[in-house]
Amino acid sequence: MTASLAPFAIFLFGAGVVALTRGWLQKAVMLLIPVVGMLNVLGLEHGSFHQLSLFGNTLTLTEVDRLSLLFGYLFHIAAFLGVLFALNVKQTGHQVAAVLYAGSALGAVFAGDMITLFVFWELLAISSVFLILARGGERSFQAAMRYLIIQILSGVVLLAGILVWVANGGTLDVQEIGLDGTAGWLILIALGVKACFPLLHNWATDAYPEATPAGTVFLSAFTTKTAVYVLARAYPGTEILIYVGAAMAMFPIFYAVIENDLRRVLVYSMINQIGFMVVGIGIGTELAINGAVSHAFNDVIFKGLLFMTMGAVLFRTGKINGSELGGLYKSMPWTTGFCIVGASSISAFPLFSGFVSKSMVMAAALDGGYENVWLALLFASAGVFHHAGIKIPFFAFFAHDSGIRVKEAPFNMLLAMGLAAFLCIFNGSFPGLLYSLLPFPVDYVPYTADHVLLQMQLLFFSALAFTLLKLYGVYPPELPGINIDAEWSYRWLGKRLVRAGRRIAGRQTRAVNGAMGTAVQGTLALVASSHDERGAMARTWSTGNMAMVAMILLGLCLAVYLF
Repeated sequence: MTASLAPFAIFLFGAGVVALTRGWLQKAVMLLIPVVGMLNVLGLEHGSFHQLSLFGNTLTLTEVDRLSLLFGYLFHIAAFLGVLFALNVKQTGHQVAAVLYAGSALGAVFAGDMITLFVFWELLAISSVFLILARGGERSFQAAMRYLIIQILSGVVLLAGILVWVANGGTLDVQEIGLDGTAGWLILIALGVKACFPLLHNWATDAYPEATPAGTVFLSAFTTKTAVYVLARAYPGTEILIYVGAAMAMFPIFYAVIENDLRRVLVYSMINQIGFMVVGIGIGTELAINGAVSHAFNDVIFKGLLFMTMGAVLFRTGKINGSELGGLYKSMPWTTGFCIVGASSISAFPLFSGFVSKSMVMAAALDGGYENVWLALLFASAGVFHHAGIKIPFFAFFAHDSGIRVKEAPFNMLLAMGLAAFLCIFNGSFPGLLYSLLPFPVDYVPYTADHVLLQMQLLFFSALAFTLLKLYGVYPPELPGINIDAEWSYRWLGKRLVRAGRRIAGRQTRAVNGAMGTAVQGTLALVASSHDERGAMARTWSTGNMAMVAMILLGLCLAVYLF
């Protein structure tokens, strides 16, 4: 039986109810929204529903197939975990924004046409920015404004691509587009911004660490994964994505290793994991697409878990830099344990969720003949174990004893982390359920001797390298500082170029104004000299002279007329 409501409608209506309620009733409503939404989605059948006509075009608000359903289930799970983690937040605006944000993501993944996709694409940007603003302070405000500008710009480019696509005879259906024309490139760039392609990624590393502890959990789940979903639908088998994804998987490692802000480390780690998904989409085989979207599913859960643990640390201590933390396992043992589960999952330990999805992408790379890409992904796997698998739990909870003693995280946070940890272990130990939801039939067995042995060797030697580098003082220490990334081009260089341009323009304007003033003054002086009491125009002319002037003017008029 088909559900009577579009999936996003429950969240949009629920956001209004959240805005009107307070206290325990507001919390109950927030928890009910994703639960009711999941029941609604479970009743959906495959097909096109909730259609309306606009200017002669049919808009499809709900397009259901295996791919959209997978992301629909995922986003409801992520919304429930995020809401549960955020129950102690007292800002109603924050809670309304979180629900609207999740609903916008659902609207985008179930959109059957590009206009509906564009609308929810922009709603994603507008609703999510309040999760950054809610933290307060000048840093959050500035980061939020930069975030909003870039996100809206992504929407403008997407709209331009859609208009060019339709003008060239394409339909409004969300379908495979490819890179045959200008429209394909414009739409890919718009998706690349939200998916954090290299050089387009800094909005995430800039803004996510400035959000509230709960806000970052929501932010990590929806925006980038919505972009991954659209890429999987519009650009499967686009070979350039293989190399873009490989670059995404590798370059964040170097920044994450030297970064002090542990939530920013996780953002770099998020980009690293999205790189695996983009590689899978670029390869485009059934195994590769299954690997990409299953890894997106697992990433939302284990990355959300890691952001929750760091959010709990920030909530209790007010600190998030690795140089200021350490020894928290003594006062936050449950949070420490959940962090280790998330770290094991993202590092693809056997029996944890990352292992059963990341290995699919790597196997697809080998099957497709992309051995160099497979080596790049192998390097990236070792790197993510260094910065997310080891660095995050080590510097936050172990390392040196910072002397910080706090209470354990609130119960609602621990419960959210516990549920996420359970899903990480369940999906890793029993992947059959997840595999049954994937777009294509799964003919892949993750737990073979060669898969397990290769991964255990990789993890062992990565851990050995970290230990030796740490013992010999080679591993970069956790120190306060600013790491220069591509955002330097618009946050530092760009600002100074604009200032220099203004100064040059000001000097040129003054020079032009001076020249124009001199010319005007000269003209006025000439007019005055000819029209004052002594000027030629003020004298009394003789009749003969006037007749001569009249003849000359008549001759000029005749010449113009004849020639």
